[in-house]
Amino acid sequence: MSGRVPLTVRPATVDDVDLLHRFSIDLATYEDQPNAVTATPQSLARDGFGKDPQFAALIAERGDKPIGFALYTYNYSVWTAARGIFIEDIWVVPDERRGGVARALMRALARECLAKDYRRIDLNVLDWNPARGFYERLGFQWIRTWLPYRLSGEALEKLAKEVPR
Repeated sequence: MSGRVPLTVRPATVDDVDLLHRFSIDLATYEDQPNAVTATPQSLARDGFGKDPQFAALIAERGDKPIGFALYTYNYSVWTAARGIFIEDIWVVPDERRGGVARALMRALARECLAKDYRRIDLNVLDWNPARGFYERLGFQWIRTWLPYRLSGEALEKLAKEVPR
């Protein structure tokens, strides 16, 4: 960790797709899912920087060295009648942790939220992830009464093919 070289956060561009892909694999490996990433740099270029972007991302750098990223999408709350940011992935390289990188990424997302009149930032955290304490210190609240559910793979295909009764 170097305190001498300034930390910057900038929006990702299409030129960052290889980096986003590498960081995604690093994160999946950390989460013990090294083969879970099926995205490619080409699909990230198409989906993040094409005609209809499906996500946005920020890159954290010390000097010219990329050291972290946050990839996010947008959600909408009918209760608040406003959009929000959903952080899909956030990653800081191990030797830069505890150096303010994740906080800088989160601060940039909070500023975007307020600048666009969005009302909240949501994320999911694995129950074993030590970063949970970091998020709570920032003010994120664990919604203990809500449980995440996901429909994917064969179950998704089965439901889609279901014939109405």
